[in-house]
Amino acid sequence: MPGLLENHIAVVTGAGSGIGRAIALGYAREGAQVMALDINGETAAKTAAEIGGAGGKARPFTLDVTERPACRKVADEIAREVGAVSILVNNAGIIRRNALTAEADAVAKDWRETMAVNLDGVFNVTQAFLGALRAKKGRIVNIGSIQSFVHVRTPSSAAYTASKHAVLGFTRALAAELGKDGVRVNAIGPGFIATPLNAKTRANHPELVQVFIDHTPLGRAGEPEDIVGPAIFLASDLSAYVTGAIVMADGGYRAI
Repeated sequence: MPGLLENHIAVVTGAGSGIGRAIALGYAREGAQVMALDINGETAAKTAAEIGGAGGKARPFTLDVTERPACRKVADEIAREVGAVSILVNNAGIIRRNALTAEADAVAKDWRETMAVNLDGVFNVTQAFLGALRAKKGRIVNIGSIQSFVHVRTPSSAAYTASKHAVLGFTRALAAELGKDGVRVNAIGPGFIATPLNAKTRANHPELVQVFIDHTPLGRAGEPEDIVGPAIFLASDLSAYVTGAIVMADGGYRAI
């Protein structure tokens, strides 16, 4: 039985771990040929190898999404050696926790680095693959957050909140602009997902994790696999009339 993403070439940034890895594996299970991009080439290669070991098709690429020429180079290489990309998942992201009242230069550095990855990186990669996506009437899935709407009850993440608000705005603007080309652009809003990105916080500050769980009707932290279903839905023809939307996968956090 054909998968929901058969005959698609999908690019996933931050595919070496966490949510990106889970989405890459899920897309491969649905028949997509996956291009696993990550700043850590070794983890990207592990994801691609895992897909290959399960009978799927994947290739790893090392990419720092903050470097626009590098994004263009990878896009050109994929187009030349693999084919036209029809699905793009902008997942690569970082979080820096430093209060705005902390030492000014450190705060400014955190702000620049967060925006460079979480916002500029989404723009850089999208722009690099835009020609192929328009030609294929493709699908873009941006990874937002509950912090695309609210500043959650944990301290010192103003830059992250601002960047994820911006990702949602970019998603809606791009959906409006590219609809005429048949390109659908949506986002996913994960809640608290247990990933390597927040491993130190979970280990060192369990009280912060409990703040999330206490406010989450499902009563647990999410797992990367919890984001795979929404990501498949938004990349597949099941969502053929969905664009400019954000699908929340937050265990009900924003319901209360």
